[in-house]
Amino acid sequence: MAIKTVIRQVNEHVGETVVIGSWLNNKRSSGKIQFLQLRDGTGYIQAVVVKSEVSEETWDAAKSLTQESSMYVTGVIREEPRSASGYEMTVTEVKVLHLTENYPITPKEHGVDFLMDHRHLWLRSAKQRAIMVIRAQIISAVQEFFDKNGFTLVDPPILTPTTAEGTTNLFQTKYFDEDAYLTQSGQLYLEAAAMALGKVYSFGPTFRAEKSKTRRHLIEFWMIEPEMAFVEHEESLEVQEQFMSHVVQSVLTHCKPELEAVGRDISKLENIQAPFPRITYDEAIEYLHTQGFDIPWGEDFGAPHETAIAERYEKPVFITHYPAGIKSFYMKPDPERPEVVLCADMIAPEGYGEIIGGSQRIDDPALMEERFKEHNLSMETYQWYMDIRKYGSVPHSGFGLGLERTVAWICGLDHVRETIAFPRMLYRLYP
Repeated sequence: MAIKTVIRQVNEHVGETVVIGSWLNNKRSSGKIQFLQLRDGTGYIQAVVVKSEVSEETWDAAKSLTQESSMYVTGVIREEPRSASGYEMTVTEVKVLHLTENYPITPKEHGVDFLMDHRHLWLRSAKQRAIMVIRAQIISAVQEFFDKNGFTLVDPPILTPTTAEGTTNLFQTKYFDEDAYLTQSGQLYLEAAAMALGKVYSFGPTFRAEKSKTRRHLIEFWMIEPEMAFVEHEESLEVQEQFMSHVVQSVLTHCKPELEAVGRDISKLENIQAPFPRITYDEAIEYLHTQGFDIPWGEDFGAPHETAIAERYEKPVFITHYPAGIKSFYMKPDPERPEVVLCADMIAPEGYGEIIGGSQRIDDPALMEERFKEHNLSMETYQWYMDIRKYGSVPHSGFGLGLERTVAWICGLDHVRETIAFPRMLYRLYP
C-alpha cells in the first residue's frame, strides 16, 4: 500500500511506494518517457513515467497534464545524484484532480505590474516560494532568540488613540464615537509591559500612510519590537547584534536550498557574526563629507548616505548618537552631551538601509514632561505613558526590526514587494 507523504520527506521513503499530492511545474517528454517536474509546496521532485511500465490510462493522464494541473502521483522513490534534491520518483499511477487551461504565468518574461496583479499565482513560482520559506524561518529564529533569552511575548493593540512617533502618516478610523488610528508601533505599550515583565517583545503588523514608492517601503509591514527594563544603551546594542547574528545564521542553517533558489551569495551572509562595527553620527557626517556629500550636521541620513556608509563594512554597522532634533521625543539624551541621544540605527550591508532602530528611553518624569511640551503632545492622551515614569521608573531600552526589509536583505532582493505574500503599496490594494 502506498504511503502518503510530501516531497520534503521523500528521503525517508527510498525504495518505497508513496503517493504525493502535487502540481505540475513543468514537463518534457522523450518518446516513450515523460518527465514530470512536480511541486507540492514543500519542494520539487522529478517523476519519471515510462510507457512500458504503466497502464495506458496513467500514460494518457500524464500526457494530458498542463502547467499547474493538480494530481495525486503514486510511485517508487529512488536516489538520483543528478537531481537537485538527490531523489527521483518512478511513477506507477497518475490521478488527475484538475486540468488547468491557459495558466497566465508562463516561463516567458512578465512585467512587474502583471506579476503583482497575479500575485496569488506568482507565489507558486520557485523563487517566490523560497522567499516565503526564508521569511518563515526568520520569524522562527526571532521567536527562538527572544524565547531563549528570557523575553515574554506581548501583543500591543492595533487600534490606538495615539502614535508612538508623533507623525501625521496615520490611517484614521472611527472607534465608535472616538477617533482611532492603525498602529505605527507597539513601543509605548511595550514599555509599560516591560515594567511588569522585565523583558518583552511583540511581533505584529504596523501601518504607515506614507506616499512613498521606494524599494524599501510598504504601507503595511511587520515589526519585531523588544523592550527591556534595567537595560541601558550599550547593553541594548549587544542584544541587537547577537539577535541579528542569530537570525542570519539560522537562515543559513535551515534554508540553503532556498537561498540558492533566490540566487543569494551565501558568503555575504556567512560573515554576519557579532560584534558589529559602530560609528557615531558625527563620524558618519565627517566620512560623508570626504565622499562628496554636502550634508550639514543635524540633518537625517537618506538612502544614498546610508549606502555610502554601509559600503565600508561587510557586516551591519551601528550609527549612534544622532542629534535629538531628528529623533523621537522619548529618546534619552546623552548625559555628557544633551544635544545628541542614546540611540542607534543598524544599517545593513549592500545598500539595504536601516533594519533596526533603537534607543534608551527617557526615564526621568520631569524631562519627559518637557518633551511633551516641546512636541505639543497632549498630557491627557499620554497620561498612562507618563505613569510608567511616575511609578517606579527605571532605565530601559528597546528597538524595532522591520521584517520585510530584513527579508529583502537576507534574500538579496531588489524590492520589498516580494518579501510578503500580499504586499500593500501606495497604489496597490489588489489582490
